[in-house]
Amino acid sequence: MLYAFELSGEHDVLPRKEVLSCLHIAGLEFREHADFDRCLVIDISGDHSDIDELLAGVAGRLAMTHHIVKVAGICAVEADAIIETAEKLDISAHITAGQTYVVRAKRIRDSGGVRREEIEGRIGGSIYRKGFRANMKSPDVVFRLIMTDRAILGSVVATVDRGDYEHRAPHKKPFFHPGVLMPRVARALVNISGIRKGEVLLDPFSGTAGILVEAGLLSAHVVGIEVRQKIAHGAKMNMDLFNSDHSLLVGDACRIPVKDSTVDAIVTDPPYGRSAAIRARSLHHLYSGSFSEMYRVLRKGKLAVVVSEMQVSDHAREAGFSLVDIFTQRIHGSLTRTFTVMRKE
Repeated sequence: MLYAFELSGEHDVLPRKEVLSCLHIAGLEFREHADFDRCLVIDISGDHSDIDELLAGVAGRLAMTHHIVKVAGICAVEADAIIETAEKLDISAHITAGQTYVVRAKRIRDSGGVRREEIEGRIGGSIYRKGFRANMKSPDVVFRLIMTDRAILGSVVATVDRGDYEHRAPHKKPFFHPGVLMPRVARALVNISGIRKGEVLLDPFSGTAGILVEAGLLSAHVVGIEVRQKIAHGAKMNMDLFNSDHSLLVGDACRIPVKDSTVDAIVTDPPYGRSAAIRARSLHHLYSGSFSEMYRVLRKGKLAVVVSEMQVSDHAREAGFSLVDIFTQRIHGSLTRTFTVMRKE
């Protein structure tokens, strides 16, 4: 069965990789069907009712997706083609007798002159002629048309509550310090790490605990290390607000007080070269020592995700990691973030 993930578009790579990681975590068998502009279509094996239930859980993890849509049809972004597709659809897997519906359309790319309000009404008419009743205020089923490189029509399985992330914005937490990751980015990286409920996630440069908060909300046990006592105290205030299962330590990322091979995932945003907070002999020493320690404490086969202002692949290889992925995000003219995903083989 095909499912479309309507992506946020706030990054070229992160939303897509987050979706794929969350599908792996959910234990779904899948393959990529198509990768459109801000829309990833996945072919998922199994009974659609079971898949729908699992995807509701996936939506609870995702940060960079708007909606998950069970695909009924895909066609050209042309009004006639869309209506012809809607008329021919078998929607038995999307709506059952007695249920009501509404149609919503989203334009991502130039939709070839297709007017959103008009196409919603015409698709709604097609569904009405199949014997179903519309309900604009409280429908049982929302049919969604995504107009991107192609027109994708289907029913909404789950919607991501992105407003929750806004409520956790850094300046809204008890303790704030500038330069931290925004919650949606932190959550996406936590998801890419593959962490599961009950597992241990480490951030050896935990700062104000933005990454730890997002991992803790996924029911992971989180461990943070921060060299600055004042920041560590503030991080505890932030963690206590969300009542997460956490351990926070004032310490050195080059000497992590954790036993060998006991951590299930690492996600971290180390200080950069111009940061006045670096308390090490040199930036090279800080990265070299911390990467070696991350490798030591991580379990075999598990992932570490590192955000940096520079390439860290040499440090990763020297520590023993294999590189899984590297991608970047331009923040502004003088800052580009590099995301490095590493595995301990």
